[in-house]
Amino acid sequence: MDKQTFRDFAAASRGGARLVGVDLGTKTIGLALSDLGRQIATPLETIRRVKFTPDAQRLKAICEQHRVGGLVIGLPLNMDGSEGPRVQSTRAFARNLAPILPLPVLYFDERLSTAVVTRALIEADASRQRRGELVDKLAAAYILQGCLDAMRNVADGDFAGDED
Repeated sequence: MDKQTFRDFAAASRGGARLVGVDLGTKTIGLALSDLGRQIATPLETIRRVKFTPDAQRLKAICEQHRVGGLVIGLPLNMDGSEGPRVQSTRAFARNLAPILPLPVLYFDERLSTAVVTRALIEADASRQRRGELVDKLAAAYILQGCLDAMRNVADGDFAGDED
């Protein structure tokens, strides 16, 4: 992801508005919410998927309730960085969501997010049931926090892609 992509997204999303992080799974959608200053991501909720329209309507209601200015959607790239069927499904979800929820979207690499969160929950001695309840929204927070940190680094001029 280049620094211009972050700048474009920051410009397109309403300044001073929260961002929602989305971890899109086949059975659930994990959500996280940023603070107004876009510094900290907090796990919000997990939507149990049923069908696209009710899932999209629930996401829209959450975004309206929290006055969200943009969506950060985890992109499930393969470990080698290539795009597989899950990436295509994620992009299709975002395309179908656009007419219902016209917010700027930034895709953010989510590789290993669920594994990192699951490992942390295991280390915290969370039961299997408790991990199941938390993992999706925590993965969304992990994705969103990574994006917020990257956006802040771009704003500060300290971006890994810089050549200066």
